[in-house]
Amino acid sequence: MANASAVASPASGGPVLSTPLISVVDDDASVRAATENLLKSRGYVVQTFVSAEEFLRSPRLNETSCVITDVQMPVMSGLDLLAEMRTRGYGVPFIFITAFPNDRVRASALSAGAAGFLAKPFAGHTLIEYLDAALEENGGGGNT
Repeated sequence: MANASAVASPASGGPVLSTPLISVVDDDASVRAATENLLKSRGYVVQTFVSAEEFLRSPRLNETSCVITDVQMPVMSGLDLLAEMRTRGYGVPFIFITAFPNDRVRASALSAGAAGFLAKPFAGHTLIEYLDAALEENGGGGNT
């Protein structure tokens, strides 16, 4: 997939880095809003989705630099979303958040390649640390 974090500079035609696009997927409106506000306060571009299905229909899917998603959602879970993204060829990092943490789900998420796993409520600085590490490891954003 194309890396949307490098775009042509109008003046030189060379690549310049743009701000990473972070996709937040959570069926809880208050969690979506709080996460969006935290990320925007740190300078990230954020798009939010109420479900995994809505995210998968996004016209900016291939521009996403990182997905922050709830584990338990109706219809398609966060783990199922990660599996679907990998099936479609997207290597974007995932950070999972959940109100119902348990060792089995944590192990499943981490073995599937999650960049982080947080229990709600979580400290904002911890999410930012996971996000910064995931973006750095993934070359600053975009898909691999």
